[in-house]
Amino acid sequence: MSPELAETPDTDGAFPRLTEDQIALLARHGEPRQTKAGDVLFRDGDPSYDFVVVLAGYVETVDETAGDERPIAVHGPGRFLGDLNLLTGGGPFFTAVVREPGEVLVVPAERLRAVLAEDTALGDLILRAFLNRRTLFIRLGVGTRLIGSRYSPDTRRLREFLARNRIPHTWIDLEEDAEAEQLLQALHVAPEETPVVICRGVEVLRNPTNSELAAALGLRAPAKPEGAADLLIVGSGPAGLAAAVYGSSEGLETVLLEAVATGGQAGTASRIENYLGFPAGISGAELAARAEVQARKFGTRIVVPADATAITLERGDEIAVQCGDGERFAGRALVIATGARYRKLSVPRLEELEGVSVFYAATPLELPLCLNRPLVVVGGGNSAGQAALFLAQTAAKVWLVVRGGDLGENMSRYLVDRIERAKRVEALLHREVKELVGETALEAVVIEDNRSGSRQTLDADALFVFIGAEPCTAWLAGALAVDRHGFVLTGSSKEAALLESSRAGVFAAGDVRSGSVKRVATAVGEGAMAVQLVHRHLAGR
Repeated sequence: MSPELAETPDTDGAFPRLTEDQIALLARHGEPRQTKAGDVLFRDGDPSYDFVVVLAGYVETVDETAGDERPIAVHGPGRFLGDLNLLTGGGPFFTAVVREPGEVLVVPAERLRAVLAEDTALGDLILRAFLNRRTLFIRLGVGTRLIGSRYSPDTRRLREFLARNRIPHTWIDLEEDAEAEQLLQALHVAPEETPVVICRGVEVLRNPTNSELAAALGLRAPAKPEGAADLLIVGSGPAGLAAAVYGSSEGLETVLLEAVATGGQAGTASRIENYLGFPAGISGAELAARAEVQARKFGTRIVVPADATAITLERGDEIAVQCGDGERFAGRALVIATGARYRKLSVPRLEELEGVSVFYAATPLELPLCLNRPLVVVGGGNSAGQAALFLAQTAAKVWLVVRGGDLGENMSRYLVDRIERAKRVEALLHREVKELVGETALEAVVIEDNRSGSRQTLDADALFVFIGAEPCTAWLAGALAVDRHGFVLTGSSKEAALLESSRAGVFAAGDVRSGSVKRVATAVGEGAMAVQLVHRHLAGR
């Protein structure tokens, strides 16, 4: 190896080295290839790529999206190249260039998935590395560029879509980056055409829709099968993903539709600490990513974005779901797992500040916006408590505004204890938000003591709202029976199965179902249970 070329150390589990036995197993499914310096093994912008193991020589991965090559990592013998997109069918976010001649082993992506299913230890090693790499790439801002104003709702929409789909990207803020205007001029983009997304290093999208951005990034699933799938699932939170994993693993042709990103509300959770099997906790995004890979491994077709707008009964007893972009999907059975979305505060000007200073999730996307700034979190449940602690990592101050008088009434004891010990979190009980102060962005929040009526002004740059949820069932438009709050009624007759709705063959699982427990573990359980009921329904047809 030349003196200026040093292999990147594996400090965070992103770049492990394969054993000789593991390489031998992979060699049965791939082909060796001689390399020379300067060879490009794959490039950012390729529609797909193969799994590559370095056998001899050195390969460097670089980011080319900013024009020049920006180094990411150098890999020597025993290391492998790739990212989560290898398992989900997408292209690379980076370019791989041979720096010192040698030899590589090339394994086609479809064969790699078969190998991972065969050897669970190897599969776990590669999956963990891919997940760690995705986190690293997100931190480095590899790949896609987004140029837009922090005060633009469309900028916020696109940032949320990229973040929730765990797409590595860099956001260039028009308000703070002095070179942003020059970049727009170089791209011949007018101010009214922003925000702009630069994909694959060359493709320029002017204020794209989520569907247009997904297509450019290669997120859309392969063409849907002819006729009806065995199982159609709408919603990809824990319940929907569990139904997809169990359905496809048990031989059902399964299609999963999701409006924004896999994971649902759970995917926006900064940390889930009471889910069985994860004693150190796990972020909602990582849990969703693992489940998505698992579902795809068994053959689930995942379509993102696909915004369901209606269901209809087709010929025979097939069920069809109509989507907002005009696409239609049919299934012999349907599982509704659309979950619930957070309720909004009833205060003036809330919608004006949404996406700019008012948020309904606390994820790594929001942390940079909160650096050394004062914030208000509203809510008395676990989601609010987790958000307050998460945001306090970077915020100057976090006020937790709770309508009730007991923090432990709706919040787990471990969270209450941590909040009481947190130096930068202050809980304000018996308080409600009454006013939002600020023109283009939030400057202060006015709260009121619901016992005395006295008011207090909190200087705050952002407001995070976690005050309960309402079901995502408006798209059903009277097609199914719901309770007075809009949650889907299930098991309403002696003949109906526990999770079956008022229409035979249509099941509800997770937070969207009336009477559900609103916990990740129970949502996963209901998703798995729904598949057993689907089998029973299909067998009885």
